[in-house]
Parts: sequence; structure tokens; C-alpha cells
Amino acid sequence: MCQISAQDIDFAFRLIAATVLGGIIGFEREASGKEAGFRTYSLVCIGAALVMIISIQIFDIYKGAAGIDPSRIAAQVVTGIGFLGAGAIIRSPQGISGLTTAAGIWTASGIGLACGLGLFKLAIASTILVLFILVVLAKVDWVLIEHKKRRSAKS
Repeated sequence: MCQISAQDIDFAFRLIAATVLGGIIGFEREASGKEAGFRTYSLVCIGAALVMIISIQIFDIYKGAAGIDPSRIAAQVVTGIGFLGAGAIIRSPQGISGLTTAAGIWTASGIGLACGLGLFKLAIASTILVLFILVVLAKVDWVLIEHKKRRSAKS
């Protein structure tokens, strides 16, 4: 029979934390009408956390047998998410869109990696900062753009 250990509970908590933190960011994105929303950010975050947990476990399993570097696997998450983010960027005659979504997805993967390592304070602080950037600085950006448009119209 399969026993649930304290480590299993810890891993589950890490995955749940990543899902929740990614979901919070995704919820804001969805509320703002962006394509990548709740499910995308949750999946990116939990996927990164899962890869980080697996990296640590591989290191522990093969500690004395081989030269395993768990940071190499985590680094590949960042690279892979870069490709996902590139797919979110759209270039058109009107300009470039999706850069914030791509950056948000990339950052969500970092939050997931932090959760996978059990660095919950870092993950929570990062989530708060991401929300500050997406909500507060978006409003500041809008005010600055409107001010610039009004100045241009007067010229």
C-alpha cells in the first residue's frame, strides 16, 4: 500500500502554493482582458515548481553516483518559457503587443521555481510585486501616455 509521507505533503504544498500564486497573477491578467489568464499562469507556475522539485529529487537520488547539477534543469525551464513567451508577442503595423504577457509568464515560471524550492516568502513577495507592476504601474503608464497625447495635440 502507498503511504503518504511528510515529504509528499511538503511537495503537495509547494505545488499548491505555485498554483495559487500563478493563479492570482493570471486572474488579474484575465480581468484585464488578456489572452493568457488564470489557467495559463497557474500551469506555468505549477509546471516550473514540478520541474524544480524533480531537479532536487534527481540530485538527492544520484548525489554520490554522478555529477548532477539541479540548477541546469531549472535553467532549462527559463529557456523553455522564453519560447512560450515569444509566442505571446505579436508584431503588427500598429506596434508590438504581448510583451507584458510574455514577461509575466516568464516571471510566473520564476515564482514556480521558488515554490518548488520551498522559498515561499520569496514567491509571495514576487507575486505581490508582479501585481503591483501589473495593476498600479499600468495605471501610472496610462496617465503618462494620456498626458503625452494631450501635449502632442496642443503642439
